[in-house]
Amino acid sequence: MKFIKFVSLALFKVIVVVALSYEKIIARVLLPQYIEWAHETDMKGLIGQPLNEQELALAAEIGIKQPKKVRIVYVDEVPYPYENFALKVFGEAVGLAGEGIINNAQVFGYSIYARKDFELNRPKLAHELVHVLQIERASLDEVVTQHFFDMAEYGYDKAPLEVEASAANIVYSADW
Repeated sequence: MKFIKFVSLALFKVIVVVALSYEKIIARVLLPQYIEWAHETDMKGLIGQPLNEQELALAAEIGIKQPKKVRIVYVDEVPYPYENFALKVFGEAVGLAGEGIINNAQVFGYSIYARKDFELNRPKLAHELVHVLQIERASLDEVVTQHFFDMAEYGYDKAPLEVEASAANIVYSADW
């Protein structure tokens, strides 16, 4: 009986320590792995199609300094590092990936990955272009870092970077 109590108490302490140090785990373990993968994904996106004249004008209006660098890559499924178990678990925990979650589009630097069956109309493109702007203002590393912590703290819908991008859906709600 003493052994069960000891194991239960030890397990409880481990859970408390892990819970209190989740930021360190994210910062030291998960972030470097995800950032490296995100940079690789951005580089692969260079093969995507450039923005057309309307889309370039929208990108410029949103404030992107180098709109000609933006590429759209249409894919069957938006990439996520599912092969990395820790990132897969984190993605499922914060709602980035997992059962029943369909990621329609995601930005990696100047590369916008969008599902082939997702209509990237003006408001939706504006949303993604705001993410490009966020990365351009800071860096891919800084935006990924902020987004990871925001997702863990606020969830997807209330994460500040998503709130800013979602505002573009309203401002640019009229279709082409």
